[in-house]
Amino acid sequence: MPARPDLSRRDWLRSGLGLLAAGAIGGPAAAMLPAAATLLIPGPEDGALARIAHPLGGALARGASAALRMNEMVLGGPDGVTAANRFATEAAPDGRMLLLLPGAAALARMVGDPRARYDATGCLPVCAVQGPALVVGRAAFTATGPAPRLGLAAPDMAGAAALLGLDLLGLHASPVVGLGGLPAEAALAQGLAEAVLLTGPDLPARLAATGGQPWFTLEPAGQRDPHFPTLPSVHDYALDGPPPLRAALIAASACARLQAALVLPALTPANLVAAWRSAVQRWLEDETRQGLAPGLRALAGADAAPLVAALSPPPGATLAYREWLLKRLGWRPD
Repeated sequence: MPARPDLSRRDWLRSGLGLLAAGAIGGPAAAMLPAAATLLIPGPEDGALARIAHPLGGALARGASAALRMNEMVLGGPDGVTAANRFATEAAPDGRMLLLLPGAAALARMVGDPRARYDATGCLPVCAVQGPALVVGRAAFTATGPAPRLGLAAPDMAGAAALLGLDLLGLHASPVVGLGGLPAEAALAQGLAEAVLLTGPDLPARLAATGGQPWFTLEPAGQRDPHFPTLPSVHDYALDGPPPLRAALIAASACARLQAALVLPALTPANLVAAWRSAVQRWLEDETRQGLAPGLRALAGADAAPLVAALSPPPGATLAYREWLLKRLGWRPD
């Protein structure tokens, strides 16, 4: 008998044909995680990323619906380039390998570091840890004041996002590169710079130690950092400059905020992604109760998706950022 043209989707799924099709397509509930999986972690073994990864790996194993062995592999340094490169060459979209990806690895790719071969475009976040990114000055911020001296650890690091933001605001700051090897907050407190970018954990306490004044965050437009709820983002201001350079600032800002994202390869089936995201719920609950380092936030996969997507700007934005680094700081990749 031919199917009735007005057969509802519910009736169709109840039919033998519908059940067969649903079983063939599969869904989150039907996904089976592998018996063993590998988690690639940027080094060192006692570093900040490893301290995030160890409880995360254990929680994933406990949160899986079936027995799961998580094998942790620590590779390279904290910029994550070595671990990301291994992921690029060895990970398949079968749910058997995950990467703890720091924003620094995506930034290395964006600036053209020849070591960085991993393209994060399309990677799928299971969860993430986000930190604040805050531009701080010795005096209060004024968009019409004199151009400040902005301290940068190096041209290819996160602080350059603050310099670009000031440029697009019309404040062409004088870069102070290197900071004499001091942490940004120490350089600010000692007067080596009049403004710096602070990122990472314990930022409220570190800000207080500088005696400085917060200027703006690198949050997306219209969003606020929970620890600085009244402070605007640089993206809330009327920024000048060509669209590709403004898009580059969005990507560089995301790299500065991202502490680490647990990601699966692009093209991983949706049911496997959903299964891993279900397994990570235990970790998210643990972090809600016990808390990460002050200032850091744990994000579920869906909440992390816009942040991770922002790490991969359009080619025109990447080119504009590299050209700006060359013109503004005389920097080019080796």
